[in-house]
Parts: sequence; structure tokens; C-alpha cells
Amino acid sequence: MGSIATSRSTFSKRGQNAIDLGSKRITWDVISNMWHPQTNPSGILSVGMAENTLLHDKLLSYIHANIHLTPTHLTYNNGSMGSNALRSAVSHFLNRHFNPFRPVEPAHILMTNGCSSAIEHLSWSFLDPGEAILLSKPYYSTFIADLTLRPEAVVVPVEMGTIDPLSPEAVEQYRKAADDFETRTGRKVRAVMLCNPHNPLGRCYPRETVDGLLRLCQARRMHLISDEIYALSVWENRVDDTNTKVPTTPFESLLSRDTSGLIDPDLVHVLWGMSKDFGANGLRVGAVITQSNAEFHISQKCLSLYSFVSGVSDQITAAVLSDDVFTDGYIAANRELLSRSHAFLVSILRENGIDYSRGCNAGFFVWVNLGKRYLELHPGCGCGQGPELTDLLFQKMLDGKVYVAHGTAYGAERPGWFRLVFSHPLPWLQEAMVRILRALNICNCI
Repeated sequence: MGSIATSRSTFSKRGQNAIDLGSKRITWDVISNMWHPQTNPSGILSVGMAENTLLHDKLLSYIHANIHLTPTHLTYNNGSMGSNALRSAVSHFLNRHFNPFRPVEPAHILMTNGCSSAIEHLSWSFLDPGEAILLSKPYYSTFIADLTLRPEAVVVPVEMGTIDPLSPEAVEQYRKAADDFETRTGRKVRAVMLCNPHNPLGRCYPRETVDGLLRLCQARRMHLISDEIYALSVWENRVDDTNTKVPTTPFESLLSRDTSGLIDPDLVHVLWGMSKDFGANGLRVGAVITQSNAEFHISQKCLSLYSFVSGVSDQITAAVLSDDVFTDGYIAANRELLSRSHAFLVSILRENGIDYSRGCNAGFFVWVNLGKRYLELHPGCGCGQGPELTDLLFQKMLDGKVYVAHGTAYGAERPGWFRLVFSHPLPWLQEAMVRILRALNICNCI
């Protein structure tokens, strides 16, 4: 048998890049050994992956009672861009809940097997290898691979320093990052990647910031991609101080905006899917809504073969999104439970003197500064205040059988930050916090 090095040499450069990335990704190792109080009590408990398990029983009951497959769902149906029934259901749903300025038509929608595939399609279609897309820190970690691994584009992380990443002042940082990249490389910046509501900060972008980014994209002929996968997971923050420095901002879809005079509409693309708002990551259903770029949809007639939504997921999603009574009730229940789970998690953070980013009202996560509290209680630990602090705490928690999202992977500009996911029942969060606090020797009393 040949050595590992010899084996690796038979890979393409793309394949070798995938080896490098895969060696650092432990997510799939974690979920193959997930904790369960009865069947796997020694497993790893995750508050690191953005999964919403709060209403699984409700969604499953609906699926079992209402989904009826036909021979059509065992065929290619209406093609790889999504069945006619699915795209009609998605357009109906978006028109009810996203308040679009221009009604969304089925022809505006490309269906994909999850939003990662949707993002990759956009990157592949609009960026040549070596060209860049701007992404503000902190960011959702998997954006990097989605945008770069196979399309071979470049992500330019936008440093924010002390500037609020969602504020209008942040737009100038995007401009500087684009200027710097183009001057340094001679290559173009082709797009801006936006996550609204924001992951991991759990807040919504104010209109003034979005307008600034629209103008910037228009001036530089860049595409603006608005990932709105958490659009309907907006809830009431019942615990943060009303005088927080970060005011709560309501969600406003880019679809709802009249962008006349701000940007050419062919440069605007919105993403949504079933993974987050309906707690159905496993269905693998995402959508690109591009209302004014017919050539993009033509290009997907060949590319979408690689992101074909399965017939079963297609039928389930079409049925769910067509049922207004069910979706209205589900969305309301989801918002209430998210609000409760957030309050529960934050109460534990406060009781243990742990700082977190306040003012969130959307998504599933709290951006938490575990490093600061750890250093306060263990000033002689010798780990310093650089990246090694985050690595140390991450490993301590993993050794303690709890998985959290590593802040460095999410573009944290300061060490010690982590993303905690609270979209789980309270007993799950209780056990997770017990393990986190025990692993970091912060407290043993909850």
C-alpha cells in the first residue's frame, strides 16, 4: 500500500483543498454520536449546529397525516429546478409572509437541495475563479465552503473592528475591503453576501444599512445575495434591557423593497428554505428567488441537475407551504418557543456572569463571550488572550461532551467568543449548560 502522501498526490488541487477542509470539520463526527438520555447517554450534546428541534413532533404529525406519494414522485417530475407544484407553493407562501413589492411568481424561483447548494450555484454563476465576494465578520462559517470550495471564488472577510456589523457605518468597511482586494490582486469583487436575519448575531439589518449596500453594489456592478433563511424565526426578546445599545430591529425582506433608484433588479437575489423556519434541515429544500434575471434561470437548466430536490421532499414541502392554517399556526408556535428558549438560556448566562451580544430577536443563537468569564475565574491559566484561548475552551467543552460553534470559524475578531444554539427543548439546554459550565469550571450549581 502507498503512503498517505502518495495517495494525496493523486488528487486534483480541488480534491486536496477538500482534504484540508475535511480534516478540520468535525460536525459530522459529532452528529454521528449525538447524546440521547436513554439510547446514548455518553454521546455528545450539541448546541453548535443550527437545528431547530422545538416543533418536530408537530411537523411530523402533519406529514404522516397529509403526505401521499404518487408514481410522479418517483420520476423526474417537472425537472430539476423544482416541480410546478413546489414552485407554486413556495411563491404562494412567500407572497403571504414576505410582503413582496413585486409578487413572486413560480418562474422567479429555483429550487435546490438546501441553501448551501443555492449559494454555490450563485457563486459558480456570477464569479470566475479568483474573483471575490464580500462577507462581513462575524459570519456563518459554512458560507466560506459554499462560496469557494467548488466555484473557486474568493471570500473577502470584511473587518469591522469596533463598528456594529449591521449598522449603516459598516457599509464603508465593505467599500474599503473591495478597494483593497482589487488593488492588491487586480481581480474584481463581484458580489456581497448578506445574512438577514444575521447568523450568528441573531439580529435584523436596518433599512439604512441595506440601502447603503444596495447603492454600493450598484456603483460597482456587484450582485447582492440576501440569505433570509431565518426570516420567519423572529421572536420577542423578553429578557434584554430595553436600554441596550443595540436596539431591536424588525425583519424586512429584500423582496419587500422597491429598489428603484438603488440597484438594477437583475443584481438582487434572495434565499430561503425549509431548514430553519420549519426545523427541517433533513428535507434538503432551498430556494433562490431571482425576479429580474431570466438568464440566471436559463443557466440553471443544466446546473440544477446537481441540486435536484428529491420527489419526497418536493411533495412534503409543497403540501406544507400550501396549507395556510397549518403554516400560520406553526410559525406562531415556533416564535413563542424560540422566545422562551432564548430567555431560559440567557438567564443561565446572566446568573453565571457570562457576557453575550444583546438585542437579538431572530434566529436560534446567542453570541457568547465565554473566554472573558473563564479568564476572570482562572487568571493564571497561561492561555493568554489570543486565538489559543478559543481553541482551549472549545477543546475543554468537546472533552466534556458538549459541542459549541467555534468563534474563530465564524470570523470572530476577538478571542473567546462562541455561538450557542438555543432552538431546543429546555431539558436539552439545561444539560448543555451544565456541561459547558462544568467543562470551563465556571459553576456547578445549575
